[in-house]
Amino acid sequence: MRQQQPLFAERGFYLGPLFRRAADRHGAVFVTLDRPLDTHPGLGVDLSYRVLADVVEELSGRLWEAGVRPSEQVVVHKTDNVDIVLLTCAVSRIGAVPVLLSPGLAGPVVGQLLGRLRQPWLITDRAKLTGPLGDVEVSSLVRRTLSVDDAPGADPLEKYSGAEPPAPVRLHPTEPALITHSSGTTGVPKLAVHCPNTMWNRLVPQQAMGWPTRGETAALHMSFVHSRFYHLLGVLLHFGSPLVLITDPEPAAVGPLLARHRPGIVETHPNTFVLWEELADAPGAPLSRVRSYGSTFDAIHPRTVRRLLDASKRRAPWLIQLYGQSETGPVAFQWFTRRSAARADGRRVGIGIPGFTRVRITDDSGRRAAPGTPGRIEARTRGRILTYLGAREQYERQLDGAWWQMGDMGYMSRLGALHLIDREIDRIDSVHSNLEVEDALMDRLEELREVVIVPGADREPVPVVCVRGEEPLDPDRWRAATADLPAMAEPRQWRFEELPMTATWKVKRVEITRMLAESARA
Repeated sequence: MRQQQPLFAERGFYLGPLFRRAADRHGAVFVTLDRPLDTHPGLGVDLSYRVLADVVEELSGRLWEAGVRPSEQVVVHKTDNVDIVLLTCAVSRIGAVPVLLSPGLAGPVVGQLLGRLRQPWLITDRAKLTGPLGDVEVSSLVRRTLSVDDAPGADPLEKYSGAEPPAPVRLHPTEPALITHSSGTTGVPKLAVHCPNTMWNRLVPQQAMGWPTRGETAALHMSFVHSRFYHLLGVLLHFGSPLVLITDPEPAAVGPLLARHRPGIVETHPNTFVLWEELADAPGAPLSRVRSYGSTFDAIHPRTVRRLLDASKRRAPWLIQLYGQSETGPVAFQWFTRRSAARADGRRVGIGIPGFTRVRITDDSGRRAAPGTPGRIEARTRGRILTYLGAREQYERQLDGAWWQMGDMGYMSRLGALHLIDREIDRIDSVHSNLEVEDALMDRLEELREVVIVPGADREPVPVVCVRGEEPLDPDRWRAATADLPAMAEPRQWRFEELPMTATWKVKRVEITRMLAESARA
């Protein structure tokens, strides 16, 4: 008889049993992919909870047969696809520790992160080993390399096909159970260590938020190496939601898929939602049945919120925004409805999660700032990571007792609402809030796909703009839109694809500043 693992055991959230528990509870609920799994291409794209539960167990048998054992670190770094999720659950099922590295990381960065681990296993593919990792001495950094295909120099996982899945292994709730990485917007990402207990403390409030939409079809385009994806997955599987899992965010591909499945829940990253504004009027009305949008860990432009909500034909759709980071999970949240979005302040990111998180603002001396006074944002949460692997001192520097320094500037209203100003590192003296100016420009210039304000060589604000299509930015419209805004340098027009991005489509502002400086010196 198959041994079952509880989803919430000893206040712990475990990834290994997610799909099997969901299959046992809800049966053959459908799961649709936009491309076949690299590990099991023959299964196609129309799957189910039961099929994915079987895949997870089958993969765990292969890994066990290959020699992976409990508490060992297993890096998953392969071409973006849903099998990243299944491999993660399979690694967790046998008590090993998944280490999730974004497919978008440069080879040398992956090499640095591998060096912080203790001779981990590596699961990858030909595209990575012969591409970005081609100049990295992988064999000296890992115990063994396993591949989902026929990558040279790697042991193919297919070799262990048919191995009997072992009994599930459950680590202690306070032991490391998952390692993800920070966004890397300001440099080399940090490795964030999670345990079942901290993950449980993130999951429970998100499950409460998901209760109103239980069972609705959910369409997700999210980073499969981000901890938020696994918490949302835990919520959706618990409630039995059919899933549409998306790897290609282009509207031409996403529109027909969403029109066919009519999701009631849609979640992606804020910058992807800007791209999906095009779906508001797309053929087949792909967003017409959405009841709840989810935007994770980054502020979203008010224009985008309004367009998304107006695209739904449901009577009272909403968008929920979560503010937080990889190290903390969500620490503040707020809801937008059609009515509130019409007067939304894009800098207001909500309130702390009752019973789970608290937020405060401190001044330069560490004292709590008065309402309305800008300062550093700090959060106190039960969901904070255990440490940065290989960078404990850096972790300790961000702690103020039990409070975590978020690295952002903001202020609290008299009613306790948190308002985000900017990242500390991005502040420009002549601009109160870069983010506020960017929101204003997105509202006034509908042709903008993105605008990012960064400091120039003399700390002057430099707007980098991306427009939809190939047309150049109209200088007259730009001057009219910026007439009452802080003085800025002439806009630099880039293609959106040229912007340096993280795995969750956050713009790397520090990298843009560096690129502008190099261009000026050339």
